Amino acid sequence: MGRGESRDDMETEPISAKPRAALPLSLRRRLFFGAPAFAGASLAIPIGVLMPRFYSDVVLVPLGAIAVAAALARSFDALTDPLMGWLSDRTRSRWGRRKPYIAGAVIPMALCFVALFAPPEHLDSQRAALWFGASFGFFFLFGTIVEIPYSALGAELADGYQERSRLFGIRSVFAAAGAIIAAIMPTILAASGLSGERTIFRVMAIGYAVLLVVLNAGLLWQVPERREFSERAPNPLIPGVRRALRNRPFRILLLAAIMSSIPGATPAVLMPYFVEYVLGAQEPLAMTGLYLMLYLGAGLLFVPLWMKIAQQVGKLASFITASSVGVAGSLLYWFAGPGDFVFAGSVYFLTGTVSQAGAFLVPAMAADVIDYDELRTGKRREAQYTSFWALVPKFISIPSYTVPLAVLAGAGYVAGAVQNESVLFWMRFMYSLFPAFFYVVALLILSRYPISEAIHEAIRDGIGARAAGGSVEDPLTGAPLRPEEEATVSEEDGWFLDHFSPRELRRLHATGEGGLVRAVLLAIALSLGGFAALTAVA
Repeated sequence: MGRGESRDDMETEPISAKPRAALPLSLRRRLFFGAPAFAGASLAIPIGVLMPRFYSDVVLVPLGAIAVAAALARSFDALTDPLMGWLSDRTRSRWGRRKPYIAGAVIPMALCFVALFAPPEHLDSQRAALWFGASFGFFFLFGTIVEIPYSALGAELADGYQERSRLFGIRSVFAAAGAIIAAIMPTILAASGLSGERTIFRVMAIGYAVLLVVLNAGLLWQVPERREFSERAPNPLIPGVRRALRNRPFRILLLAAIMSSIPGATPAVLMPYFVEYVLGAQEPLAMTGLYLMLYLGAGLLFVPLWMKIAQQVGKLASFITASSVGVAGSLLYWFAGPGDFVFAGSVYFLTGTVSQAGAFLVPAMAADVIDYDELRTGKRREAQYTSFWALVPKFISIPSYTVPLAVLAGAGYVAGAVQNESVLFWMRFMYSLFPAFFYVVALLILSRYPISEAIHEAIRDGIGARAAGGSVEDPLTGAPLRPEEEATVSEEDGWFLDHFSPRELRRLHATGEGGLVRAVLLAIALSLGGFAALTAVA
């Protein structure tokens, strides 16, 4: 094997006898695929925005306990993502490799959501914290079993560069609509005569749980899996992770996602507190719902515009433009103060106009990255990429959900009372300046993303040509990609290349097996120590 060649460059498996054509999806299938996002967003708004204040100010669980329980639950959730992706990719059944998991987990997921927003009233704060941790953790466990196969199914359904934008664009419209309904539903239920936030959230949770089951049933009924993908040989877990990290466009997307995930959940978690204590709203639940409706409604209205822009200038340019507007809006929140309701509403509308752009552009870009991986390796691994894509940012985002609550608790936060200046400062800082900085860093990284529409077409043509037995040129690096039958790597050499990095192989050559084993054990110990430290900080 030549010095500049990797295992990825030479290992393929038969895919097709001819280049794949972009398969246009019917509107019916696009709608049934996108519809579950309506329910998903309906659940996400209460989880991400309303739940922390519900437990801290209504159920009266201390903020520190909420932060610890959420950190533990989300850590476990992150660990299950790669396993679920690996398992889904390897599943072979008469019903497919994605849909059986969705069918089996969606009802338990719905029941856990109801439990999360219907804690028994007789529980004291300690038992309520345990209830929160258990229901929160199981909700995300079953959510992973549903979401990873669902996301992988979306990457498989559409082949074309623009077709993927349309598919995920429709999904983002459903998501925005579901989020808008979720934002205003507490106010609607209160106006209907329901009294008490416990009752309002319990009724809301039951309705969303039913919706989740019904819309996913429609997906299972009307959206078939593509058999040609499920018939391909499964990919081992560890080599799959290593090959994903050799994929340069994937590394760029992943690193950008990590940067944006550092403050990822912070604005959503702090929004009810910002509205009540920084802006001074007398009816914080209703005002939060109004601002969410402005934000999400603007996102829904502007999805067609961003889809049109993406078709004209490409996914990357569209996303960078939209994200720049979002950064500007994030900075403007710093200048909001008591009574600035109109100013804050204007900023929420501004940032909302770009809120759904990433919801369809990033998944569409990720699907193109999976095509590039197929060109290099000959394998389709949608679920493994989807789970790996979710894993690292999800771990990074754990502190973004929990640390703000812990900081407010440390600064002297008192539920329902006038907050001191330290609490107000940290609310404004973490809501505005902190996320804006990391969003800028993410944009700088993402600006190096290399796959345009023309390059994607070259990737698709190369997949077909290489599968038919021809040699092609990597459209990103210019390196030759030879057909499988010309590969000269022995089985033993291939195993080492798949399971160890070049640095680890150099260590093996220099120190023998003992040195490599000690290095791996040290890396495992450091990883566990880092995880323990992250959990402790969170």
